[in-house]
Amino acid sequence: MSSDLALNRRRFLKGTGGLLLGTLVFGSGPIALLAPSNSWALELTALSSEVGARLLVMVRRLYPHDSMEGAVYALVVKDLDSKAAGDPGYADLLHGGIAELNERAGGDWLEAGEARQLAILEALQDSAFFTQVRSVAVTSLYSNELAYRHFGYEGASYPLGGYLNRGFNDLTWLPEPPVDASPKPFA
Repeated sequence: MSSDLALNRRRFLKGTGGLLLGTLVFGSGPIALLAPSNSWALELTALSSEVGARLLVMVRRLYPHDSMEGAVYALVVKDLDSKAAGDPGYADLLHGGIAELNERAGGDWLEAGEARQLAILEALQDSAFFTQVRSVAVTSLYSNELAYRHFGYEGASYPLGGYLNRGFNDLTWLPEPPVDASPKPFA
């Protein structure tokens, strides 16, 4: 009986979780400096590897940044997975949405070309699935340390005394304004 239990548990664990794997494309840059190696792996608890891979590409299609590493997008999938782990209805929504992506692609959404993938996403933009993925993706993608590094955002200024002491006058991409453009100081 215990071997039946172990086999069932093994099947259960295999079916409920997944793993996303990737390699950093750029060997240098702000994200590569933070990474301990060029390879990354992200454990999923509620979603399979197949669902995670499709969500990863979906998020990349929704918020394309050519030079942004896949590891940054993988953190969005991790947030979707965490939400699915806490809400079976949410997990069902994600699984159903991925099934619809595959169906509209004629089998495997990942094998459809980028233009076809975008057309499918456009057709689904009013669906609950699309709306949920987009809403998690926009906050997750643009509010994490790796994305900050990618875009050159130094983060919040309040822990270091505000922008007056950090970054107030470091604008380098515009020409210097003329002196008469600033108001006269109070006496």
